[in-house]
Amino acid sequence: MNKFPSLKQLHYLVTLSETHHFGEAAKRCFVSQSTLSSGIQNLEELLDCHLVERDTKAKTLVFTSMGEQVVDRARELLACSRDLVELSRCSGDVMEGPLRVGCIPTIAPFLLCGLVQQVNILYPKLNLLLREDTTVNLLEALQHGEMDVLILALPVDIHGMSSKVVGRDGFKMVISKNQAASVTMPLHYADLPDKSVFLLEKEHCLTEHAVSACKLTSKEKINPFTATSLHTLVQMVANGLGTTFIPEMAIKHGILENQNLVVIEPPGQDAYREIGLVWRPTSSRTVVFEKLGEIVKGLL
Repeated sequence: MNKFPSLKQLHYLVTLSETHHFGEAAKRCFVSQSTLSSGIQNLEELLDCHLVERDTKAKTLVFTSMGEQVVDRARELLACSRDLVELSRCSGDVMEGPLRVGCIPTIAPFLLCGLVQQVNILYPKLNLLLREDTTVNLLEALQHGEMDVLILALPVDIHGMSSKVVGRDGFKMVISKNQAASVTMPLHYADLPDKSVFLLEKEHCLTEHAVSACKLTSKEKINPFTATSLHTLVQMVANGLGTTFIPEMAIKHGILENQNLVVIEPPGQDAYREIGLVWRPTSSRTVVFEKLGEIVKGLL
């Protein structure tokens, strides 16, 4: 009879890959170091391959090429097992229990409060556990089974995950009132000074979406300074240093209040980003995601 790895063994291996330290991995798994080490050794014997190269003298370890591949597959299997548990846990009412929702920083401040309020009204048994992070980090957490569903700006490479677009968010440009008086409308990028367009760091997908949607191809117009938040961009522009792109949802939620700024249309016609939900294709909670998407759609 064929023997298969246990979820416990796979959990030990994945935790070790995250810590690269047997002692720390054992603490996280709430077992002794010898128990964790034996579990991984048994896994290696079962798979008939070395997963971890250990140097007991230097107290270091390195994952083999096969070990890294097994870790990736182990994460997928652990995520599927969590989905299975959630399926049985919510068999009575799918709209109850914890739901781990990730959202990017250029959406979260302007959407999540309304989302929580609506969920509390419509589905009071559903407990949203929120996390704000960059697209790359959230997708990695989703793949590892640490998140259930993400609210992202699309298009973006979602690495084989399932997705559904629930709305659009237009782009506007903002400029100080003093500078606006000297700009001819409709705006053309050629009329702007070099290094006068401020953008977010590349970690924020809004930069790529805005540049693409608004047809900004002149790199010399982009300032080398990159901001970490939309609020920083607003302050740079409010101080007369240039212009930037701001999503409509941020404007509607008052990000420009008490600022000496003018909102103008960007050169790109009908410039927007899509807002969508992303989840693992193996998840059993698609009904929950569909209903969550309807709420987000209404808020947009």
